Amino acid sequence: MRDYKVYARSGSEGWLRDLLFLLLLFSVPFLASLGRLPLFGPYEGAYAEISRAMLERGDLITTSLDHLNRFGNPPLLFWLNAASLAFFGQNEFSVRFPTALCGLLTLPAVYVIARRLYDRRTALLSAILLGSCTGFALLSRVILTQLPLCLCLTAALGSFLVAGQRGERSREASGHWYPFYLFCALAVLAGGMVGILLPVAVILVYLLLAGRWELLPRMRCGSGLLLFLVVAAPWFVAVWLESPESAHLLSGQGIGRYGASLAEDRRPFWLVVPLLVVGLLPWSGYILPALSRAWREQGRGGGRSGLFLMIWALAILLFFVLSGSRPIPALLPAFPPLAILTAHLVKGELERRGRGLRLVTRLQGAVMALLGVTALAYPLLLRSVQSLAALLPSWGHALERWAEHAPRLSPAACMLVAGLLLLQGVMSLAVSERRTGRALIVLCLCSFALEIIVPRQIMGTIAQAESPRDLVVRAVELAGADTPIVTLGPLHGVSWYAGRPVPDAGNRQQDLAALWRGTAPLLVILEKGELDALLPSLRPAPRILMESGPRLLISNR
Repeated sequence: MRDYKVYARSGSEGWLRDLLFLLLLFSVPFLASLGRLPLFGPYEGAYAEISRAMLERGDLITTSLDHLNRFGNPPLLFWLNAASLAFFGQNEFSVRFPTALCGLLTLPAVYVIARRLYDRRTALLSAILLGSCTGFALLSRVILTQLPLCLCLTAALGSFLVAGQRGERSREASGHWYPFYLFCALAVLAGGMVGILLPVAVILVYLLLAGRWELLPRMRCGSGLLLFLVVAAPWFVAVWLESPESAHLLSGQGIGRYGASLAEDRRPFWLVVPLLVVGLLPWSGYILPALSRAWREQGRGGGRSGLFLMIWALAILLFFVLSGSRPIPALLPAFPPLAILTAHLVKGELERRGRGLRLVTRLQGAVMALLGVTALAYPLLLRSVQSLAALLPSWGHALERWAEHAPRLSPAACMLVAGLLLLQGVMSLAVSERRTGRALIVLCLCSFALEIIVPRQIMGTIAQAESPRDLVVRAVELAGADTPIVTLGPLHGVSWYAGRPVPDAGNRQQDLAALWRGTAPLLVILEKGELDALLPSLRPAPRILMESGPRLLISNR
């Protein structure tokens, strides 16, 4: 740790060197092999197809999927994807690159905020801790609207906090407020009305608790609001002019629905705790001590920054609890303030030789070791699920569903992931007593390795099982120009890989039966379980042309 202290000594130098170091180091887990996996999940195929159709039409206003306008989807992600598609061509890397870049750029944003608030050591630690959060890095590799939103919210709230600090020293530094309004406008275009509602809520609570109402007249609200409207309003106006019946979206009932997802999926409110713990690994054990320290320091000189960061993080968690669908990526905007608070705690404790971190590091090590043992036993758990269901009848259905949808991982992948988790756990337990700093270095290095290994060994298996790519490639080869292709249920990745809209006949099974009985060939992509229910209405009997994961490609000829 002595070398780190020498390198990260306080001062005004090293900004460019630190930022380049962070971008080069973390470009590996965030950007490497983005195009290696096919599109999968309910988000990736739909978002990729919306972006492809937007570019094909040359229409930057309408966000449409399979000829249906979806103005409820904010446009910033699709603009970025369309630009990437125009530059790199149509491939998986193109549509994943913007979200991965937003995740990567959040690290230097966190560095800048932490350095303005604290010092160079805390800034470096903040960015490294955030970049080594396995959940943050892995979700950055998936096409999600929450990644641009996370970057914009981080920049907006960080700009407010830094400008407020500067305001204490210089009443003339009014120009420092304008980045706040600019990034709030971009946050609205990235995530809907939450992009302005959340910052306003955080700021009002902060002003109330900190008693800093003197900041309001310094914020240049008039000119700042004008800048906000110049950036954010044109798309809303264009939507209203193109589709007046969609004007209700401007009130936030559609486009501002926080955590909007393609498939509404209600989850229990308490899920925020395990999701946050898993997403912030290997640093989740340090979050409560970091929040506790921020609360204790609020009355001191630098405590106002910690109070603001704490309100910022807790507001995101509250939005997650109150949102209807509670999608997992909705927690991502809470990661940057938590990373800064944790870095502030870790830096202060390491300067005291880590005495206050020893117990937390041991507990964290025990959790990581337990996760390592679980990963090692994962294949055995899948094989023994029927026995577990018999022993726990009340959990039987849930266990069977978990076993049905759980990814099938190779023993080598399980051993590799388990080895890294066990190394984190054992080293944290072994050296935390005297060398807490070394334990933290092991946590960072192993997390960095996990962020590279998991996309190849685990996400690859999941993508191959869930993605319709192989079926669509085969269907396009067989179909030619005239043979129609339909799906039974929404499979938006089908349209992306087919290069044309593929209709969903799931709600029009009578039309499907009529097409099936016609003289023209017909290709249908559907889930395996749906074929048995359809067999009585499909005459002639279907031919199974290909099977891939849970889906089939069938034909009437």
